Amino acid sequence: MTVHDAEQLAAMKFGVGQPVRRGEDPVLVRGEGCYTDDIDVPGQLYAAMALSRHPHGSIRGIDVETAKSMPGVRAVVTGDDLQKAGYGTLDCGVPATNRDGTPLHKTPRPALAVDRVRFVGEPIACVIADTPLAARDAAEAVALDIEPLPAVVDVHAALAEGAPLLHEGVARNVALDYHYGDSEKTAQAFAKAAHVTKLRIVHNRVVVNAMEPRAAIASYDAKDDRFTLTVCTQGVIGMRTQLAKEVLHVPPEKVRVVSKNVGGSFGMKGSVYPEYVPMLHAARLLGRPVKWANDRSGSFLSDHHGRAQEVEGELALDEKGRFLAVRLTGFGDMGAYLTRFGPLIPSLNWVKNVAGPYRTQFIEVSTKCVLTNTVPVGAYRGAGRPEAVYFMERLIDLAAGEMGIDRVALRRRNFIRPRDFPYAAASGQTYDCGDFERLMDEALEAADWKGFPARKRASRKRGKLRGRGISTYLEMTAAMGSELGSIRFEENGDVTLFSGTHDHGQGHQTSFAQIVVDKLGVPFERIRLDQSDSDLLPNGGGTGGSRSIMAGGTAILSTLDKVIERGKVAAAALLEAAVGDIEFTQGRFRIAGTDRSIGITELAVRLRKATGLAPDVPRSLDHAEMSTPIPGVFPNGCHIVEIEIDPETGASRIDRYVSVNDFGTVVNPMLVEGQIHGGAVQGLGQALMEDALYDAEGQLRTGSFMDYAMPRAADTPRFDILHHPVPTSTNLVGAKGCGEAGCSGSLPVVVSAVLDALSDLGIKEIDMPATPLRLWTAIQAAKPA
Repeated sequence: MTVHDAEQLAAMKFGVGQPVRRGEDPVLVRGEGCYTDDIDVPGQLYAAMALSRHPHGSIRGIDVETAKSMPGVRAVVTGDDLQKAGYGTLDCGVPATNRDGTPLHKTPRPALAVDRVRFVGEPIACVIADTPLAARDAAEAVALDIEPLPAVVDVHAALAEGAPLLHEGVARNVALDYHYGDSEKTAQAFAKAAHVTKLRIVHNRVVVNAMEPRAAIASYDAKDDRFTLTVCTQGVIGMRTQLAKEVLHVPPEKVRVVSKNVGGSFGMKGSVYPEYVPMLHAARLLGRPVKWANDRSGSFLSDHHGRAQEVEGELALDEKGRFLAVRLTGFGDMGAYLTRFGPLIPSLNWVKNVAGPYRTQFIEVSTKCVLTNTVPVGAYRGAGRPEAVYFMERLIDLAAGEMGIDRVALRRRNFIRPRDFPYAAASGQTYDCGDFERLMDEALEAADWKGFPARKRASRKRGKLRGRGISTYLEMTAAMGSELGSIRFEENGDVTLFSGTHDHGQGHQTSFAQIVVDKLGVPFERIRLDQSDSDLLPNGGGTGGSRSIMAGGTAILSTLDKVIERGKVAAAALLEAAVGDIEFTQGRFRIAGTDRSIGITELAVRLRKATGLAPDVPRSLDHAEMSTPIPGVFPNGCHIVEIEIDPETGASRIDRYVSVNDFGTVVNPMLVEGQIHGGAVQGLGQALMEDALYDAEGQLRTGSFMDYAMPRAADTPRFDILHHPVPTSTNLVGAKGCGEAGCSGSLPVVVSAVLDALSDLGIKEIDMPATPLRLWTAIQAAKPA
């Protein structure tokens, strides 16, 4: 086999579009990964937090003397200490406005509570000690004198007349009174509608439960007056920027953020948490590193929660079932403080995603973001996208039943058609491409939609209820902004990529390496990725909103184009040819029409040692590029599920799960399928079992895995995943993002299947989660007396 043949084979095996096994996995499955809690540094101390046991109360006193006197305790930090030191608060970063044009009411959150506590689990003091146990024991010894205040634990109680207010200046606990749309035109559309479907829909609160609990190590270099935070995060640059500018009030170069392996995040680890601030303060105060690691029980109370929304949805249709307008009027439970992106989720993200792949003339969204005495709510896989899709898909199924129209036919007649692109949606977005009807037809065929009646009869013979669900979703990913793509050729022939994105399970090293293999022909096994250190990255946008392959991939492709351009100049000099005669294919620069060539890694090594080169010849192929801002894109798909329910117990079992998705260019089908698996399982978990519940006094009733059900392997079906790619032209990769789409498709399709199974009993509505108890209760209530 020639070198050329080997290079072609490598590109075929490891290039874009190939199901390459994750290069990250061998290290991780052997337990050799490096997560934050795996790291220990010389001289480190340990932190533990004293937390509020009250959902609401005035702090009358904090007695830390007993804790300070305990063996091994080095310091106890309170909110007063942080205020005196001049640290900033943790604030919402959403520039949203109320319907009257005024800005949203921010809720500045001190890292440690100062005057009031507003939810159970809010940190009040931070103990620093020689060992983790000493720190925990001393944290329990911090004496808190708190005068209980009335608490509100749901949005309706918080909005009630005379309800206790969580924050001064936030009337009726409404942090944001959001409105989008033309009310008059929407009302006219509803007035002329032949049919209007209305439905109250609840999106249950969930606990994020990333596999790796949060952890951090804070240190301070007095000589350089510089902080370092080693932490699990979704992007080191974003974390550094927030810490430096908003919390520590120092120039960004005075803060270094390091983040190694991260065991899941789903939006939860994207911003600064309170614990990090007193740790950094203590590290400077004591001159020693400070480590903290959360446990699972602590995660239930300190990690932000997800979803927690309620809406009155309305869909207006004409006499032929064509959509005229959709209107959402609802609430988003923000918890006790606005998180970094909390208000964005039930406002603008509803707007951008509710219309889906359908021709809908008008959208109106009215949302109140309400503060309650509960754990703050933030981004959770999809962050408003799955919610909006769920609202629309539930309305469509109900409208189909009310109008006597087949639910597949109703979707079909409202799809945006290929000839409609580019399509100006009522959300203000412009969809660039899609093939929604053909994609749905592929899913119907793959799921054997026509064979369902026979399977339903077979289930009935076994005493089971069987239902099928369908959802056709479209979501808008995060707007990309700019992203870093950087490449460095090492002396040993390896290639190191740098990206401002951050992998927390997505497989960036593998997918980015495939792009390099495809473009440069560098062997897959010689490519490394580093996203872990803010000192190595001049900029970067982090990972979130399914942006990484579009933003990061585009930045890398832009960089590789420059590398090839520079390489042609360098190769021409070394091969003694004109630049115009140099061509680049399969990893080699060649003089056109000859057999004289040089490989790209060999060229990079020779340039390091070359002397006497002309001034215009690059001395290195290393290059960094910031991509131009990229608009959000529109992944879409069709999910179909069949479910069986045992009417005697309410237990359900998903029998089959088919999805066909359009993610544009698929860099690695295996990784994409993994993302769909994960998103779908999180969706079915919320649909069937997960529910974070508070009692009337503000205590979390589901504070551990003893009380909070999570989907297990036995709960998951086989997933049949097919691709119907329609590449987008809005980014160089042609990709549309897939990280959150599994949730968007699975939530509505699972509930659709449940309701279809219950429809024979006359049951038309059920709230998530459709637990065995909830299903059994509904079935018993539907039986004749």
